Amino acid sequence: MAGGRKNKYQSHVEPKLLLVEAWARDGVIDEDIAKKLGVAYSTFREYAKKYSALSAALKKGKEVADVEVENALFKRATGYEFTEKKYVSAEMSDDEYAIQQQIAVNKYKLEHPEATMVELRAVELSVSKYKMVLVEEKTKEVSPDVTAQIFWLKNRRPDKWRDKQEIGHSGNVDISNPLQGMTTDELRKLICDG
Repeated sequence: MAGGRKNKYQSHVEPKLLLVEAWARDGVIDEDIAKKLGVAYSTFREYAKKYSALSAALKKGKEVADVEVENALFKRATGYEFTEKKYVSAEMSDDEYAIQQQIAVNKYKLEHPEATMVELRAVELSVSKYKMVLVEEKTKEVSPDVTAQIFWLKNRRPDKWRDKQEIGHSGNVDISNPLQGMTTDELRKLICDG
């Protein structure tokens, strides 16, 4: 590092290691991560070998994504339950509405101590008179998915579940051809008479 200048790793990559991890977790491939960072892919690969912080960020991001997908595949293969909630919009009582307005104004005052009365009135008027109310909650079941089961078993237990079966053969196969040794004329006569 001549004259105190930062190299591209220090200026373009190191400050964004948390982003690199997030991109890797989101499934962004290394080539695209390099583009996002503004470095050549070949340079990026060298940095990943040279700087343990970068390789660790990539590995951690990819592992998290892989585990999440594995867990989702397992859930889909075995089936699961979830709770479905249904909400409707309902008008608040006058007292409840006044309380919600006061909460909003107090929060705004804390965040903006210099707020004017006009601003506070605008905050008060921006509070909706309606709220979301839970009206129904039910547990639903998702049945196990056969395709996910097949995929899981073929990859986890290929010795038992792969499509290609190895079959050994020893010995000779004898084939007898009853037409062997016949001339073309004899074959034609056989076809025409037959």
